[in-house]
Amino acid sequence: MEIFWTGLHAFRVRDPKLTGTSSLWMFPIYGCAAFLEPLMRRLRHHAFWQRGLVYMSLIYLAEYISGSLLNLRGMCPWNYGRSPFQIREVIRLDFAPLWFLVGLLFEQMISPSKTS
Repeated sequence: MEIFWTGLHAFRVRDPKLTGTSSLWMFPIYGCAAFLEPLMRRLRHHAFWQRGLVYMSLIYLAEYISGSLLNLRGMCPWNYGRSPFQIREVIRLDFAPLWFLVGLLFEQMISPSKTS
């Protein structure tokens, strides 16, 4: 997912190679989504928009904590400092719709038997 997202940036700047990149730090960060499975089971009967808001909030929290900790050592692979919607250069508020959808995508990947 990370490589696809950064590859889209290459498309935007008209780089025909469409090179996508990531960092090894992203594997444990995205891997933390697996810990959401018990929560996903509890939220199973809530409306999709309620589940999406919960997941979005948790993704923001994880991004903020992991980005802040990595920044302490100068190892954060992302920097949103150029965005007017950034907080401490580690989260972007304009990504809210993206994180909402990513949370619902993670739900389908982690707990695919859920319906609605």
